[in-house]
Amino acid sequence: MPNIWRHIYRGLLAFCVLVTLTLGLVVATHFTEIEKAIRAYTLIYFQSLEPANTDKLLEGVIKGMVDALDDPYSSYLNAETYERLKESVAGTYGGVGLLITVDEKGRLIVVSPFKGTPAQRAGIKSEDCIIAIDGQDTMNMDLETAASLMQGEPGTTVELTIQSAGSEGTRKVSLERELIKVPTVEGEMLSQQAGIGYISLTMFNEQTATDLGQQLQELRQQGMERLILDLRNNPGGSLPAAIDVASYFIPEGPVVYIADQKKMEAMQARGYGQLMPLVVLVNKGSASAAEIVAGAIKDTKAGILVGETTFGKGIVQTVFPLPEETAVKITTHKYLTPAKNDIHKVGIEPDYQVPLDPQLEFQVLSNAPNLELDPQLQKAFSLLTE
Repeated sequence: MPNIWRHIYRGLLAFCVLVTLTLGLVVATHFTEIEKAIRAYTLIYFQSLEPANTDKLLEGVIKGMVDALDDPYSSYLNAETYERLKESVAGTYGGVGLLITVDEKGRLIVVSPFKGTPAQRAGIKSEDCIIAIDGQDTMNMDLETAASLMQGEPGTTVELTIQSAGSEGTRKVSLERELIKVPTVEGEMLSQQAGIGYISLTMFNEQTATDLGQQLQELRQQGMERLILDLRNNPGGSLPAAIDVASYFIPEGPVVYIADQKKMEAMQARGYGQLMPLVVLVNKGSASAAEIVAGAIKDTKAGILVGETTFGKGIVQTVFPLPEETAVKITTHKYLTPAKNDIHKVGIEPDYQVPLDPQLEFQVLSNAPNLELDPQLQKAFSLLTE
């Protein structure tokens, strides 16, 4: 037998032996639990009044195993949910270009239309209420369902029934879906005289770091010498994007420490930061990747944090693909800030605690920066001018 085939044969044999021993050990140490699972499957399959679908039963087994971790961040992703997650990370999807929320009355409210999208061109504005989607009432509808109804293949249409803020009448708007690029970066000069720029990051996806670099360059060309970075209500997103974003604002060195069951390693800044006076706005809605960036800036003293204590999500999930375009998302790591602080369920304390009136929160955070209404922005501005 040629040497190459002998090596392949031995490798396969070793693999089979290892799998057999592993399965044997699992069966031996968990015999009662495995017996219960097999018996339960048999009873359901043969005794259930309604015919049992084997595929659904086995999918339920996978979902049950993940649910048994008792971790709200770990989950089984069916094909539809997994596809939506990939679109979110990539930063593009087929839809109409609306950021939506549900208010305390259960109404579906427009936070803002994305620039240059079908929704904006149709005149849909912030605080408009979406009464129905293709005739389906949206009252008490969850965000995931509403988003999935509005998303679809580019070129197809969806009809929204809209009620403008302060109006009792409604209008129907037919929108043709397009490929939407989710804008995660918005910026403007807040004060030409003081050279203060303002950039808001709404989430972290594959496009965020590139868009941020372009926005920083544009503002520098307009005379920016100081910056307010707004991470309020930023739920996080991609870990690599967080590393890239932090690299614009901190000196060379660790952005974050990532630890699993066995080891800890530092994720290093890319080294292309151009440091400037910086204030970062955070609140209870700043989570995950947003906290990685805020924590790195605070610990390296690259900037000052203003606002409220952050959410406190100091763990990282990894998505593992499964057959038939499904996946499992499992918590695999925790992270520590550059000073090795564990912020999980604790959050990051800002350098200056400045509360925001809950009654003004929606108006302040869903519109353009407003120094008159926003005390957190006022504090950031005063720190930079002083």
